[in-house]
Amino acid sequence: MKKGAYLLFLIIVAIVCCRKPYNPPAISAPNGYLVVEGVINSGSDSTFINLSHTVNVASKVTVNPILNATVTVEGDQNTSYPLIEMSNGKYSCAGLNLDNSHRYRLRIKTADNKQYLSDYMAVLNSPPIDSVSYDTQGTVFSPGLNVYVSSHDPNNSVVYYRWDYQETWIFHANFSSFFKSNGDTVLGRDLLNDNITYCWRSDTASTILLGSTAKLSKDVVDKQPLISIESSSEKVGDEYSILVRQYALTADAYTFYTNLKKNTEQLGSIFDAQPSQLIGNLHSVTNPSDLVIGYVSVGSTSSQRIFITNKQLPGWHTVPLYSDSVCMLAFGPNAPCCYYVYPPGPPNQVDAYINYLKNNDADPLIPINAIGIPGHPPIGYTASERKCVDCTLRGSNKKPAFWK
Repeated sequence: MKKGAYLLFLIIVAIVCCRKPYNPPAISAPNGYLVVEGVINSGSDSTFINLSHTVNVASKVTVNPILNATVTVEGDQNTSYPLIEMSNGKYSCAGLNLDNSHRYRLRIKTADNKQYLSDYMAVLNSPPIDSVSYDTQGTVFSPGLNVYVSSHDPNNSVVYYRWDYQETWIFHANFSSFFKSNGDTVLGRDLLNDNITYCWRSDTASTILLGSTAKLSKDVVDKQPLISIESSSEKVGDEYSILVRQYALTADAYTFYTNLKKNTEQLGSIFDAQPSQLIGNLHSVTNPSDLVIGYVSVGSTSSQRIFITNKQLPGWHTVPLYSDSVCMLAFGPNAPCCYYVYPPGPPNQVDAYINYLKNNDADPLIPINAIGIPGHPPIGYTASERKCVDCTLRGSNKKPAFWK
């Protein structure tokens, strides 16, 4: 080996062998800063405020809610409106119907007697949403559904906007089960009260959605993009609904959310914006040097919901979400769920299936349909793994009140 190559080899070995883990203080710091999320709704809709503490990067806990706090909306005319604790750090009160000519703030007192206040804020109401629309253009990479929101303010008083949404969709299991087992007997399933074929699932916006008309001659938002859904997603396999909420922002609030978006969504490459300090409108009364993360606005929101059925889309078919272990071994990793015939041996051995259920409590097969001549006792059943039959593993079989 040449001397130069040997020296390079030694350097590489030294670098690899001498490498030690380094945990910077920011990762292991014990400080948990207060995080406040929510809007004081000045109209007839309820107000929701979420309180939590930040967690350090090294922690295995991702959510740290603040419990047993006292949360109050205060007006500059000495009015006070208490919020009720719900669960997991969420506090709420019914419609406040505030006087738009006054200013309001949020007061927080935690269980360890720390107090926080937001600045007094004027009421800034959102204009109505003109429309929530969609197209099927997808992206340059794949076909799909795009959802947009449009709005305008004829008074030109609102030029900064924020949106969020809750999407809900109906989906179905790979197989419809008409039977069930109690471990001893295979019984007919009550499809009205024990449906495990069709379920509903919901999700919320995972990004911060902002818009501004400050540089336009008119305060008009035209088809602001909200979400794109791939054509193969189960969300558009049957029926999909999205509830869009619109908030009016002040210039300071818009700056806060813009920086928050940069800090949380646009980091990871050398071309992204550098992290910046988040300056909100909440402060610690107990210790003014304590950092509080959040911006509390005051105003009514506007909302609109739409439904989209698969029949309105260009013949899209969803890709089965699950594959079972046997099918994957036989047909490859993209194989759909399989169903099996029990008993696998000679007919008239239904007890073999029941014994299988008794001996496989950890992951039993769920019966799907009976095998045999109608009007006669079955000679067997088709069955499949629970994840292929029971939609309640991933959703709820209770139809939402707003569903058509």
